[in-house]
Amino acid sequence: MAIIDIEPQEEIRQRMMNDLKRALKKPMNKRHWVMVIDLGKCVGCHACTTACVAENHLPPGIVYRPVMEKEIGRYPNVRKTFLPRPCMQCDNPPCIKVCPASATWKRPDGIVEIDYDKCIGCRYCINACPYSARTFDKGFYYCDDTPFVPDYEKLPSFEYGKEWPRKNRDDSPVGNARKCTFCLHRVEKGILPACVTTCLGDATYFGDSNDPDSLVSALLGSPRLMRLKEEFGTHPSTFYLV
Repeated sequence: MAIIDIEPQEEIRQRMMNDLKRALKKPMNKRHWVMVIDLGKCVGCHACTTACVAENHLPPGIVYRPVMEKEIGRYPNVRKTFLPRPCMQCDNPPCIKVCPASATWKRPDGIVEIDYDKCIGCRYCINACPYSARTFDKGFYYCDDTPFVPDYEKLPSFEYGKEWPRKNRDDSPVGNARKCTFCLHRVEKGILPACVTTCLGDATYFGDSNDPDSLVSALLGSPRLMRLKEEFGTHPSTFYLV
């Protein structure tokens, strides 16, 4: 079933770029970033997961954008379903309430932020998240147990407006909880999140839900819309079309 009269892929991305630039002209508290994922279009290619790892220089054990797979049916009538699962950027995030260091909070634009300098690595937030969207950075390199760790593994990540070099295993974000940021470092420069631009199925949409003319606002009116685990009262800003 068609969700809306939607343009070809390139025009969709251009429209989202235009929506993004329009939103950035507003004060932060006047925009609300949301992501909409069309499960009918997701082909399970994991391009979003790979792009996210590359964009954010994620080490082993840290995944911001996993794609969950489920097999349904009985042989020979078997199918697979796919569920990309970034941080939900909840409007009522349980991860914030349990943080003893006040190291995580919700920004006016809807993004849940972590201050790596304040995070003490207690991992309460990891246990509190009903979506398992947070993981703990143990300081691993992909080339551990090899003769040397190449320099590209020590390249900095760019999260929450700062540069986080990874020159040794003692400095943040090593020892901190980490999660998807909706690629804020790109968004605030007018560039769509990496998972959106690399989606082969054109299944991921991003924009400002406070803008009635944005593409995501149109998608939020679809009868196919749902959110995960709404019974927890978390009010996620990540939506799915089913």
